[in-house]
Amino acid sequence: MFAEIIIDIAHANVDRLFTYRVPEELSILPGQHVLVPFGHGNAQKEGFVLSLTETLEADYPLKDVLRAIEPYPVLLPEQISLAYWMQKNYHCLLVDALRLMIPAQLRGGRVHEKIERTVSLSRTLTPEEMLRSLCDSSGKPRAKKQHEVVKLLSESGLEMSVADINAFLGGASSAIGALIRRGYLVENGHVTFRRPDGAGEAIADKTVALNAAQQSAVAAVNEAMARRDGSTLLLHGVTGSGKTEVYMRCIEACLRSGREAIVLVPEISLTPQTVGRFRARFSDEIAVLHSRLSAGERFDEWRRIRLGRARVAVGARSAIFAPFSALGLIIIDEEHEASYQSETAPRYHAAEIALRRAAETGAALLLGSATPSLLSYFRATSGRYQLLTLPERVMHRPMPEVEIVDMRQEFLAGNNGIFSQRLQKLLRECFSDGRQAMLFLNRRGYSTFVSCRACGKVIQCENCDISMTYHKNAGLLRCHFCGASAPIPSRCPDCGKPFIKYFGIGTEQVEEQLRRLFPDVRALRMDTDTMRKKGAFDQTLSAFSRGEAQVLIGTQMIAKGHDFPNVTLVGVVAADATLCIPDYRSTERTFQLLTQVAGRAGRDDNPGRVVVQTYNPNHPAIRFAKNHDYPGFFRYELAERRKALFPPYTLFLRLLFSGPDEAALAESGERYGRALEAALLDLLGSEGRQDLLMLSCSPAPIRKKQGSYRYQVLIKLLRTKRTASVLRLIYDFEAAHRNELFALLEVNPQDML
Repeated sequence: MFAEIIIDIAHANVDRLFTYRVPEELSILPGQHVLVPFGHGNAQKEGFVLSLTETLEADYPLKDVLRAIEPYPVLLPEQISLAYWMQKNYHCLLVDALRLMIPAQLRGGRVHEKIERTVSLSRTLTPEEMLRSLCDSSGKPRAKKQHEVVKLLSESGLEMSVADINAFLGGASSAIGALIRRGYLVENGHVTFRRPDGAGEAIADKTVALNAAQQSAVAAVNEAMARRDGSTLLLHGVTGSGKTEVYMRCIEACLRSGREAIVLVPEISLTPQTVGRFRARFSDEIAVLHSRLSAGERFDEWRRIRLGRARVAVGARSAIFAPFSALGLIIIDEEHEASYQSETAPRYHAAEIALRRAAETGAALLLGSATPSLLSYFRATSGRYQLLTLPERVMHRPMPEVEIVDMRQEFLAGNNGIFSQRLQKLLRECFSDGRQAMLFLNRRGYSTFVSCRACGKVIQCENCDISMTYHKNAGLLRCHFCGASAPIPSRCPDCGKPFIKYFGIGTEQVEEQLRRLFPDVRALRMDTDTMRKKGAFDQTLSAFSRGEAQVLIGTQMIAKGHDFPNVTLVGVVAADATLCIPDYRSTERTFQLLTQVAGRAGRDDNPGRVVVQTYNPNHPAIRFAKNHDYPGFFRYELAERRKALFPPYTLFLRLLFSGPDEAALAESGERYGRALEAALLDLLGSEGRQDLLMLSCSPAPIRKKQGSYRYQVLIKLLRTKRTASVLRLIYDFEAAHRNELFALLEVNPQDML
């Protein structure tokens, strides 16, 4: 038997299959993680068996596989096929794609199964004899804790873990050790699974009757699962319309059919709440996968899936690679979110991986959102996806009333504060009624930039071409790109004058000014700065849900997915924050954020109100969000995209170069951009030249990032039958210059900065 093995080294020169002989005493299967000799001196390297063959014609001696690292294949046949597809479509190394399929710490033996220490009563004496021997002549225990341990084990009649005995009796470790030495206890051990914090905390599950729209959606998804044709369905449901209940009913049907399900959520902050709901319904069949887990927790959750102990995976982007062998349903909640795009190689999008896995396995793919991406809704209205709608909130609850406050008028009336008079009044009423509020601002920190009023100098990061943000609590200036920090200057570094001024607002300042207005009101803040510690998401959301705070202040991590029945007021502090970003999707993203955050209000029987503060009250994104009018916004924005020839009507690509020498980078980027243009025009010929709508060479919007200068070539192409060959040329060009210029190709990039 011979094995085709890829070595676990991320380098283009070894990103191919090597053939090894399988010794007769070894039992090896495709997908197995193995140790093999490789390179000079037969150094031992890890690899993955991708295929086996019984015949091989080779005129050179083959080396032997040394051993299997795990007793079972870590890669499924479908995952191997997926990795080959990713290599071709994302032009990445095959081994980089394979690494996404397994826990990182599995490689190199950095994580192992947890062996739990257990004890049981020995058979040298009966439990009664043991208990008598531990007492004096009067029957009083001489060693009280030892007596309690023996009594507990005798009454349970079970083998128990030392941790459980300590939990029951408290401080019993010394007593257990003494009993082992006396021969009364036998020490054993068994493999156990580490569970993420809060993984067992189920949110009370309410049995609800589905309305007609929900029933229709569930029936459509069940039909798609039964067809096993890899269908894609888009569930467009307004906020509070019961999409989660639809998801759970579909998963129930999936599990009844003997198949498995993956549920993706866009933010780690949503995972605890989502897992709590799903655990109440599906108990221990749920596994959790996201980047905040410890190495051991992630390994064990992956292992529970691989060994068939869990049949539903819930998590962020990487959970799409969960090793299910009978996948029947994939759900992507808040499918419009940019966080489903990987920003590191391989630069995959979770929805694209889901489409591929659905096609390979026959699973149904359900995309859900109150504000679907323009591309997904376009595909649904064009018939490529099946469109399902939930047009009303459950229980016929009304959508929250949205008020637009023109902050220009507030300024002219003498209000220079963060909160408009209208928002202050509604906050006061909300608190007096015993209700809760949420305040949204998509900027963290205290002030967005620091400037000298004498010369106009803005304090910028030395590593990035961006202003540093003032963080008052930390007493520092901080770069939100590279994380660099600097002390607050007392004088301008350029002119030396002491006229330093803070401009703009962030969540820290919102919290401070709220405290001044309402000193007796407790607020919680959720942003990247406050959520660094493990468990912070769950603790903050649980505290707010229990009513321990009246206000939740946060960035986009509070804008979606959360369901707090007592929240009746939502304030959007600065609706314009995302409108001025130089990206053709800024209008779409502003509408999505406003609609999502407005949907947090009035999700129970009490009606909700939303106050949107803006300096641009007539902007279409704000007007459509005010009326909860997604179809209207879709028609408007699609027409705008058609005029400007942006996706979905065209393909937008960016070739991003980076390097330490700005002048050399600009010269090389310009030269290679023009060389690419000539190659494209030559490929397209005279008939296809009109397909190339734009090719521009320029510095990136953020010229310097994390110490490297950046230069970009932007390409806009019409979608035609020639598009595939054009893309191949561009990919080959990028690969040829990747090492020379640190080139990075992005197709329809999620972040234009």
